[in-house]
Amino acid sequence: MRAALLLLATATLFAADAPKVINEGYGDFVIVPAGAFKMGDNFGDGEPRERPVHQVHVDTFYIGKFEVTNADWKKFQNDPLYDDVKIWPTGRVVPKDQSPYWTQAMNHGGATPDSDNYPVLGVNWDAATAYCNWLSIKTGKKYRLPTEAEWEKAARGTDQRRFPWGNTVDYDHANYAGKQKFDTGMTVGSFPKGVSPYGAMDMGGNVMEWCSDWYSRSYYEVSPKKNPRGPEKGAYRVLRGGSFFFEGQDLRSYARSGGWPSLQAWRMIGFRPARSAE
Repeated sequence: MRAALLLLATATLFAADAPKVINEGYGDFVIVPAGAFKMGDNFGDGEPRERPVHQVHVDTFYIGKFEVTNADWKKFQNDPLYDDVKIWPTGRVVPKDQSPYWTQAMNHGGATPDSDNYPVLGVNWDAATAYCNWLSIKTGKKYRLPTEAEWEKAARGTDQRRFPWGNTVDYDHANYAGKQKFDTGMTVGSFPKGVSPYGAMDMGGNVMEWCSDWYSRSYYEVSPKKNPRGPEKGAYRVLRGGSFFFEGQDLRSYARSGGWPSLQAWRMIGFRPARSAE
C-alpha cells in the first residue's frame, strides 16, 4: 500500500514539474498528465462500438499541439532516413510521390505554393508510424502514435465532454463539412475556440488521425483499466477525430472507426504524434 502511494505521489509530482509544452525542434507538444478518465459514449448519441463507458488510467505523455503539416512532412521526406527500411513498420518504404494529394492545389498539397501550414493529407498508418520512428531517432526520445485511450483523453479531458471544446458544435470551433465551398483541410490552429483541455488544436475536424491500436468494435468490453493499447492483432488501425468530410456531430471525441493501415487513398486522414514522458 505504501509503495503504491509513493508511486502515485511520484507520478503526480512528475506531472506537476514537467513542462506544459515541449519543443525538441519538431513542433510543440503539450502535456497530458497521468490519471483516470471515463472513456466512451456517456451521451448515448454514438455507436455501439463506443460503449460501454469504462474508466481507464493513462500515464503522463505529450501529444502534438497541431496535426503534422506539409512543412513537417517535407523535413521527413528530405531526410536520408526516409529511405531506411528499418523505420518502416512493414519494411516497405512508401514512395514519396505515391500520395495523389501532394500536388493538388485544391487540397493544399505540400508541393503547391503557400501550403506549409496545412495538414498533410492521405498519409497511411505505415507512413505515420515511420515519421514517429524518425522523430525518435532525431531526438533520442520515444515518439509514437498515441494510443486510442491517450488520444481520447487528450481530446476531451476528464469531464466527459462531447467535443474537445464542450458539448455543442458549430463552425467557430472546427473545420467540418460545409465550412468551405470545397471541403478540404484548413491551416492548423485555425480555430482557437476549438482547443482541447490540454491545449491541442483541431482534435475535432480538419483531418482524421491515426492511433497506434488495432481496431476492434468490441474492444471496450475487454479493455484493461490501465494504459489500454488495443487488441493484439487485427485488420484495421484506429482512426479518431472526424474530418472536413464529416458532419458536425461526427466530430465527437469518443467517436471511433478504423482504416486499413497500408491504404494511401483517403484524403481526409492525417495524424499527430505522441511522445512518452520518460
